[in-house]
Amino acid sequence: MAGDSKKPGWTFLTNHSHVLVCIADEPDIRGRDIAERVGITERAAQAIVADLVEAGYVTRTRHGRRNHYQIHPDAPLRHPLEDSHTIGELLTTLGRLTPKRRSRTT
Repeated sequence: MAGDSKKPGWTFLTNHSHVLVCIADEPDIRGRDIAERVGITERAAQAIVADLVEAGYVTRTRHGRRNHYQIHPDAPLRHPLEDSHTIGELLTTLGRLTPKRRSRTT
């Protein structure tokens, strides 16, 4: 499939997780850039960002004419099969966050 620009019929991650990855990669990303990278409409990207903000996974702060996003890595995943894991763990697994260093107890 190398060199093939066709979008796959399905993926292992949802559009919500794709948007989260875009925000992790670029906290000042524009909605239209999210939409382009994920392969959805700008309106859909805005709705997903609103979902993430409303659910407490992301904070949106206005900086001039742009938005800045902050991800809350300790927020749990939503599905009961994964709710013992966090957004930070997902993003770390995907190479988007550096793992937290564990403090040594002596």
